[in-house]
Amino acid sequence: MGRTELDVIDIKILRELQADGRMTNVELADRVGISAPPCLRRVRKLEDAGIIEGYHAMLNSPKLGFDLVAFCMVGLKHQSEGNLKAFAAATTEWPLVRQAWMVSGDSDFLLHCVAENLTHFQDFVIEVLTANEHVDTVRTMLTIRQVKRLGLVEV
Repeated sequence: MGRTELDVIDIKILRELQADGRMTNVELADRVGISAPPCLRRVRKLEDAGIIEGYHAMLNSPKLGFDLVAFCMVGLKHQSEGNLKAFAAATTEWPLVRQAWMVSGDSDFLLHCVAENLTHFQDFVIEVLTANEHVDTVRTMLTIRQVKRLGLVEV
């Protein structure tokens, strides 16, 4: 199911679920203007097609004791397929890394990190990240404040 196969109702369903994934099917159906049974069929079809990948709670990191958000731009020593795959696999083992992207440009990877505090983040950068055998350079950016937070895709 590609973007061209989505109709107006599918787009409405995606918008509503991205804004509030906890609503009931009845509420969703009411918001998009159809009855509950066809709404549920459409949602299942979007899930089966992999367009809806899952449902998640958005947590307040500082209230859970994670006060630091940072980004790391990582350059590898060599950009061979094996090194890229090995580093990508390593990121899955680091709980502090919440999201990771392979990127083009001056760096090879961009890591979104969340830590309890600056000390924990520094320890990770020094003892884990820069110690990784594939890493050549690491540039870090500490965030000041998040000013925008939306769903990941505009539909």
